[in-house]
Amino acid sequence: MANDPNSKNKQPSRGLHELYAEDPIKADELVWDRETDAGSRRGFLKRGGLLAMATAIGASIPFANNMPAGLIPAAFAQSDEPFSIPGKEGLTILNDRPINAETPPHLLDDEVTPAKHMFVRNNGLLPNVKALDPATWTLEIAGESCEKPTTFTLAELKSRFKHHTYQLVVECGGNGRSEFVPAASGNQWTTGAIACPRYTGVRLRDVLEACGIKQDAVYIGYYGADLHPSGDPAKAAISRGVPMSKALEDETLIAWAMNDEDIPVLNGHPLRLVCGGWPGSVSGKWLNKIVVRNQVHDGNKMAAPSYSVPKYPVAPGTQVPNEDMEIIESMPVKSLITFPKTGINHPQGESLLVRGHAWAGDLEVTELHVSIDFGVTWQKADLKAPANRLAWQHWNSELSFPEKGYYEIWARAVDSEGKAQPMVVPGWNPRGYLNNACHRIAVQIV
Repeated sequence: MANDPNSKNKQPSRGLHELYAEDPIKADELVWDRETDAGSRRGFLKRGGLLAMATAIGASIPFANNMPAGLIPAAFAQSDEPFSIPGKEGLTILNDRPINAETPPHLLDDEVTPAKHMFVRNNGLLPNVKALDPATWTLEIAGESCEKPTTFTLAELKSRFKHHTYQLVVECGGNGRSEFVPAASGNQWTTGAIACPRYTGVRLRDVLEACGIKQDAVYIGYYGADLHPSGDPAKAAISRGVPMSKALEDETLIAWAMNDEDIPVLNGHPLRLVCGGWPGSVSGKWLNKIVVRNQVHDGNKMAAPSYSVPKYPVAPGTQVPNEDMEIIESMPVKSLITFPKTGINHPQGESLLVRGHAWAGDLEVTELHVSIDFGVTWQKADLKAPANRLAWQHWNSELSFPEKGYYEIWARAVDSEGKAQPMVVPGWNPRGYLNNACHRIAVQIV
């Protein structure tokens, strides 16, 4: 089958040459966040865009402000290779900056997400890459509820505390936002703002206990080296956190490695916080400070409506007062079909192997079902146990089709509290968070 019936809701991956051939000024804006001066026809690169271009080229650009608008850099013009984010393969670039990109479902088929296929989500501008040196990196532990504020070098963290490795789900709270009607504000993620790599680091609990946790501690907050979109160094791009109960879990890590290698720059190198099962925004990247608080952390993006949903169901399009919003904590039960790729043709009379992953925030998935008749009947799939708590679970099923024609394969997971994924988009909210509707793919039986 040539076309995906859901393609109208998806943004296809675009090569650099294709973008510039179609609309060079728009390509400047989309790829590099470059603004065009109507008078001079010069393209002005913001700090994040300049860093992205320099990173892609592999060198600084001394005369970047002199570059004509709509001009593809010669380093790329002389190559037939499509544009890609350094260190990533096959990701779909979303139409905004800072850099945000998601992973098509079929590229998430690995049981452990490889670095090249991990999505990219930024609220601010990337830090200066030259400053991201593990040899000089430090982490400050402070806050009004910290008894002994301390600054550790990365080497001290590695030598002083026991190392732990866990496979952990990291998912953007807005994953699936593009399906909400009416549209919700924010990056229009489809299904690919999800990953489950293996992280190595030290337990946040061990570090906090070494610094002393006061009796009145209720929350932690993080700070990173990323820059506020305004470029103002006094402002944090994002500074979120979690309650102490989540901070002190075994699986909450201060991590320096992903899949036994350094964490990629775009995913937080050289140090990041990982709080699996909660929205990815609480897993701060380029981590350089953690504060222990005697109140709910009040950093940037903590206040409603950011990463918050209404306390009660609302009609689509409703204006919800901030005081009626609550902070998102554990993510809902969800699943993904990673094989086959949507839109395939499959011979009549041959069974079809289908597989994917399922996860449920702080909980475990207990059942996974698939349907080929738009949810009228369901077939139970084989479901594996997670590699560890807060890792996703792999499932597979073998399907048969009664006759030739168009089919949709739907997947639906059930968590350990008996909650199942809805078959359609769940309750609307202003920011389009927590869409856990059944994932579906198209198959033509021929």
